[in-house]
Amino acid sequence: MRFLTLLLLLVALSAAADPLPSWRDGPTKAALTGFVAAVTDAGSPDFVPAPERIAVFDNDGTLWVEQPMYTQLAFVLNRIAELADAHPEWREQQPFKAALEGDTATLGDAGMAGLMQLLMATHAGMSSDAFARIASDWITAARHPRFERPYTELVYQPMLELLDFLRANGFKTFIVSGGGVDFMRPWTETVYGIPPEQVVGSQIALEYAVRDGVPTLVREPEVAFIDDKAGKPVGIWRHIGRRPLLAFGNSDGDYQMLEWTTAGDGLRLGVLLHHDDAEREYAYDRDSHMGRLDRGLDDAAGKGWLLVSMQQDWQQVFSEPAPSAVAPVADN
Repeated sequence: MRFLTLLLLLVALSAAADPLPSWRDGPTKAALTGFVAAVTDAGSPDFVPAPERIAVFDNDGTLWVEQPMYTQLAFVLNRIAELADAHPEWREQQPFKAALEGDTATLGDAGMAGLMQLLMATHAGMSSDAFARIASDWITAARHPRFERPYTELVYQPMLELLDFLRANGFKTFIVSGGGVDFMRPWTETVYGIPPEQVVGSQIALEYAVRDGVPTLVREPEVAFIDDKAGKPVGIWRHIGRRPLLAFGNSDGDYQMLEWTTAGDGLRLGVLLHHDDAEREYAYDRDSHMGRLDRGLDDAAGKGWLLVSMQQDWQQVFSEPAPSAVAPVADN
C-alpha cells in the first residue's frame, strides 16, 4: 500500500512538472517552453520585463473549432432564419441569400466583412446588454453539428494549457479575433480565463442613449472596425498599446498579426496551428472557405514562424466537458 501511494505521488508530481501535458514531446513543445524560459529568465540576454510580456491569440480555429463554419456565423444564421419572413428582400441580396440557402462557400468568401454585415442587419437597434444576453443564451443552448457538444466544450485543451503556462510566467493573454467583440466577451473569461477587457475583435458602431430613463449603449447599423488581416495589428495597437512578444493564429487572416509581432526588437515568436487531423477534428488549409491557410503555410519557415501540427504535436485535442461555460449577464 505504501509503495502504491508513493507511485501515485510520483506520477502526480511528474504530471505537475509538465506545464503542457497535452503537447507531445518534441521540437514544437521545446520551442514554446524554450521561448518562455528565455524571455522570463532575469539572467537571459532575451529577458523581457513582465509588463511587456504580451501574448495574442486568434480565436476561431486557434482556441476552438471553426469548421464547418465560424461559430458566430452559426449564431447569425439562426437569427437570419428567425427574421427572414419579415425581410423578403434578403432572398435576393448577398450575403443574406447565401445565409438563407446555406451556401457556406459564398459566406466564407464574404469573410468577416460579410459576417459583420449580417450582424448589423440582425442585431442593430438593440442595447449592448440585450445583445450579450442573446449571444449568451444561444451559445449555452447550441450544439456543434458533428460533435453534438456545446461549442464552449470544443476548445483545444493544448491551447488552454498554453494560456495557463504563459500567465503563470507573467504573460498577459489577449484574444485578437476577426469575430465580433460583443459576441465573445460574455464568455471568454469563463472558457479561456481571458477577461472581456483583454478581447480585441470586430466592432459594430455604438451610440449612447437614455432609454426610459436608463443610460444605454445602442448598436448602430454600421461597422466600426474589422479586426481581420491588416486590421489585427491596428486593433492590437489601439487596444493594447504594445507590440506582442508572441502571436498565435491558424489562418492567413492572422498573417499580418504574426508579421508585425515578429518584426519587433528582441526575441519574439509567431505560431500557426495547422489543422491536419481529420479523425479527431478537421483537416483543411489552402482550399478552405473558413480558416484558409495558404500564404502562411508557404512563408512560415522563411519567417521563422513555428508551425504546429494538430495531428503530430497534440496528444489530445478537446478539453473535457465543463459543467457550465457561460457566466450570467447582468440585466440592464
